[in-house]
Amino acid sequence: MATYNRRSKLITHGVARSPNRAMLRAVGFGDGDFEKPIVGVANGHSNMNPCNAGIQPLIDRAMAALGAAGAKPQVFGVPTVTDGIGMGTEAMKYSLVSREVIADAIETSVNGQAMDGVLVVGGCDKNMPGGMMAIARINVPAIYVYGGTIKPGKWKGKDLTIVSAFEAVGSFSAGKMSEEDFVGIEKNACPSVGACGGMYTANTMSSSFEALGMSLLGSSQMAAPDGEKADSAAQSAQVLVAAVKNNLRPRDIITRKSIENAIALVMATGGSTNAVLHYLAIASAAGVKWTIDDFERVRRKVPVLCDLKPSGRYVAVDFHRAGGVPQVLKVLLENGALHGECMTIHGRTMAEMLKDVPAEPRKDQDVIRPWSNPIYKQGHLAILKGNLAPEGCVAKITGLKKVSITGPARVFNSEPEVMKAILARRIRPGDVLVIRYEGPKGGPGMQEMLAPTSALIGQGLGDSVGLLTDGRFSGGTWGMVVGHVAPEAYVGGLIALVKEGDSITIDAKKLLLQLNVPAKEIAARRKKWKAPKPKYTRGLLAKYMRLVSTASIGAITDSES
Repeated sequence: MATYNRRSKLITHGVARSPNRAMLRAVGFGDGDFEKPIVGVANGHSNMNPCNAGIQPLIDRAMAALGAAGAKPQVFGVPTVTDGIGMGTEAMKYSLVSREVIADAIETSVNGQAMDGVLVVGGCDKNMPGGMMAIARINVPAIYVYGGTIKPGKWKGKDLTIVSAFEAVGSFSAGKMSEEDFVGIEKNACPSVGACGGMYTANTMSSSFEALGMSLLGSSQMAAPDGEKADSAAQSAQVLVAAVKNNLRPRDIITRKSIENAIALVMATGGSTNAVLHYLAIASAAGVKWTIDDFERVRRKVPVLCDLKPSGRYVAVDFHRAGGVPQVLKVLLENGALHGECMTIHGRTMAEMLKDVPAEPRKDQDVIRPWSNPIYKQGHLAILKGNLAPEGCVAKITGLKKVSITGPARVFNSEPEVMKAILARRIRPGDVLVIRYEGPKGGPGMQEMLAPTSALIGQGLGDSVGLLTDGRFSGGTWGMVVGHVAPEAYVGGLIALVKEGDSITIDAKKLLLQLNVPAKEIAARRKKWKAPKPKYTRGLLAKYMRLVSTASIGAITDSES
């Protein structure tokens, strides 16, 4: 294996390498270890949040399996923040920012120690795209191991997820829920370790990594506490060592066609709007040409096949039991919506990996629909454009009785402002809420608007109120919502010029987001607009504001432009 050992150039030959070898002996290297490939294990364990609190056993299994397979594993830590805990607070500004920090941290550790491969383990939302961005940048053999999903909570016979708790806030404030149920949901929503249990952002990204070819097939929807999850970490380690032997690298796997496979899976499963932002970033890191318009191209040819939360009935463990990602991929392959020739980290093509998966979903379940009977005939993540979003924006259109609205703008310059209005019952059916200055630079960090959207759902306004923002949405959000509006308000996008009462149209059928105000009036408003002062002038958030791109190319901090 030494042929593929970047580290061997530093430690295996000559007198000058002696100090390097001496330092490695201090951390357990013996004479026979210097010819082995050094495989980094990026550890996202944290006991601060359920998403990552179950990761350490996976790390232990992966480390042991790497050693048994002939590698020399070296673990290093990776930071994580928790969206569910930070949501609606100043802490949430660090969520998207952490994606870049995670990518930079993994790149630093792997390249700074000339590692030969890397196994990345993470659980919360930004762990996955941050890890994959690093993997694509570094381009040494790599595999992603997801920490696993949480099991559903139970209250009075109903399955709960963390979104149940957010929606309960709206229901309780509207007088539609008793205090007993409100407290019962809060105490029972999260019964185990693992990431949020619906097809929210963590499960969206982890499942899409199977379709991308960068994770063990069938591993992404396992429950974090279950033994099979730790087994999959060990199996992933074995697959990775084989990739190191064969010099199978991420950019052999992450291609335009494999990204299309990943997005097809996102559409078929009703996944998170954040997948748009994250795959723009992953494609950029891999040097793959992929634009926001490509999502719309895929959406038109891939139906929604899975009845999963937030807008559907089932959770991730139900999906796993029904056949999970491999079953959906096989349905897509059989119907010409998947590129079967794409290589996977297993060293075989996707079509080869799916050879023994049934062509049709099992009839004893209704989580996964057959191609002939989809939930929706086309995908659910629509790319809208118009004078309010000339660069594009993302609308999630599942679970809606109608997909268009024209109404008066209710304008708010931050998420806390709109939450006050919702909880005070000042929002009416037909309103179009505008939340601005929450974009990549303006937030900074594109906070997720789960609290306001869930409160609207809880108050029964999900179908009758529109909402648009230059910020983001949680994977748990559904309703008449439009995010990632670009250009953002902070840089003078038209969203900054909207006034209370202006007519706004959101039309997912026409793919339109329009401010219905005469051009002459818009021009007059633009002359009066002044850019706000930066909210931060030092530290990480200030650096992020200076570097971050527009959302329409992924809100990345290492763009070439």
